[in-house]
Amino acid sequence: MGQDLKLKASDGFELGAYRADPASAPKGAIVVIQEIFGVNHHIRSVCDRLAQEGYVAIAPSIFDRIEPNFQCGYSPDEVANARKFVANPDFPAMLRDAQAAIDAVKSVGPVGIIGFCLGGSIAYSAATKLTGLSAAVGYYGGAIVRFADDKPAVPTQLHFGEKDAGIPLSDVETIKSKRPEVEVFIYPGAQHGFHCDERASYDKASADIAWPRSLEFFGKHLR
Repeated sequence: MGQDLKLKASDGFELGAYRADPASAPKGAIVVIQEIFGVNHHIRSVCDRLAQEGYVAIAPSIFDRIEPNFQCGYSPDEVANARKFVANPDFPAMLRDAQAAIDAVKSVGPVGIIGFCLGGSIAYSAATKLTGLSAAVGYYGGAIVRFADDKPAVPTQLHFGEKDAGIPLSDVETIKSKRPEVEVFIYPGAQHGFHCDERASYDKASADIAWPRSLEFFGKHLR
């Protein structure tokens, strides 16, 4: 269903991306922002699922500036290696790459953005800083609390696991208090990465609530 292509950011940098198109006329587009594991099998499958829902979905490879075409799985060694990309994250560069993805699909209709882990933080930041978006959804973004003073310019929905070892509930409460206009959901018993069915922390019960909730949110705002 999908294809690999190239995007060009505003500073001239060329990065890779994966794009999946629906079988019929699209009802909009959704930019998918990766976890620290690259545009891997799971992120591509998220794009494919969104295409089946009628959206053009595009996932920019936001680590291409550091290591082109990087992708990996979820073994302890792979996780430890992938963490190097976020030791000192260049959020402005990743936002430029996200903007390139938005610009690549905005001709098809309204554009949303969804991100997971690192991508969840970028999706939130994109909602506050980038142009061309109509809605944003973020899953377990650990840096969102740092950006919570920035108000999203578009409707925004956030998802967190109650048992996320990296995101204390106090952070989530801070976000909720600073941004009462943002929809925030906490999933009882869920850990970090609960949406990814390829990770040990996958929580089907939570994912089966969060994903339809996300689709309903996009359906409401991408018109």
